[in-house]
Amino acid sequence: MPISDPVPRTPLHRRRITLDGYRRADGLFDIEAEITDCKCYEINVEGRTAGPDAPLHHMRLRITVDEGLLIHAAEAATEAGPYLACGGGAASFAGLVGLTVRPGFVREAMVRLGGPAGCTHIRELVQQLGTVAHQTLFGQRSRPPNDAAIAARMIDSCHAYAADGPVVRRRWPQLYTGPDRVAAD
Repeated sequence: MPISDPVPRTPLHRRRITLDGYRRADGLFDIEAEITDCKCYEINVEGRTAGPDAPLHHMRLRITVDEGLLIHAAEAATEAGPYLACGGGAASFAGLVGLTVRPGFVREAMVRLGGPAGCTHIRELVQQLGTVAHQTLFGQRSRPPNDAAIAARMIDSCHAYAADGPVVRRRWPQLYTGPDRVAAD
């Protein structure tokens, strides 16, 4: 069901975030993220004028992971920022190398990239990398997925995977908790 029609309004700000996952020729996987912020009017920041729809922020981040989601390479770039100093925050994202995308990944990444060492906007992309890495590798790993492990992660993680809902009832009937569940003999 779509959201309701808005009242008449004037656009002021547009943020675009895209993430893409790729299988590389060497068997590793790249996860690329990009964030772009534009104002819908002319703005002047530190003597630089950005016209409507010109990027005020434009940052990119790429991590390279293996099948176990260990990060082998990480790089970031600031293609546009409101201040000349903004580009300096991108170099710290190489500090993601050695982390594994798993529960606690974002917390570990923020310890390495927090504060003045990193860039607020690129850090926002890190928060999305884990989900996209898992989605990219789903079905791509050489070992068959462990259905019990998948069920443990997915059940009650969102509305669609509610333990008493139709998806769990169909996919994992033995774990379904709805009122019409069949009792185990």
